[in-house]
Amino acid sequence: MDAHQIEYREKLAAHLIKQLAKRRMEASYAPTAAQAREEIIAMIPAGSRVSRCGSMSLVEMGLWDELAKEPGVVVIDPFVPGLTPEEAHALRLKGLTADYMVASSNALTLDGRLVNLDATGNRVAAMCFGPRKVILVVGMNKVVPDLDAAIARVKYHAAPINAIRVNRETPCRETGLCHDCQSPARICNMWLIIEGQVQDSRIHVKLVGEDLGY
Repeated sequence: MDAHQIEYREKLAAHLIKQLAKRRMEASYAPTAAQAREEIIAMIPAGSRVSRCGSMSLVEMGLWDELAKEPGVVVIDPFVPGLTPEEAHALRLKGLTADYMVASSNALTLDGRLVNLDATGNRVAAMCFGPRKVILVVGMNKVVPDLDAAIARVKYHAAPINAIRVNRETPCRETGLCHDCQSPARICNMWLIIEGQVQDSRIHVKLVGEDLGY
């Protein structure tokens, strides 16, 4: 990005931080994924149990590899190769009672609403209730004007790419377009729109100046 885009994203992030604060959510901005990674790790004290969800944003920023090096931090990871479906399911259940959940969000509106779409629901369930602290990493490429744009972004951009990524036999995997299908392989099952929090600052949104995820 050139200097003009960098300045634009900094100004936009400042606006979003104010909007999220009105909704009782903390937020902060890091210009790079590397800086965001270090700031997130610093937020997680030794002895914490951290739930991992299927976010490409966190994989791209190398968070899990670095977090695994932190003394006393236990990552509840249902994506360990070789797990049976039953073992992975048990870890997802365990993740609902973790100290920290680190994930991403599919879209963020200019007025501070977080929009998410899930396949099985463990990610959106934990965002709502369970982990003591939720850290959501949001690249500035996921910022949209309003709720309609957020839903469109998820259905027509993020969902087809994720269907390709996880090799689901869905129409969108074949065409790249949402068909609003009823396929048993459908990953678009459970919507969550976070308007705010009863528990002040339970959710921390880490805005990142670089593009991350889908």
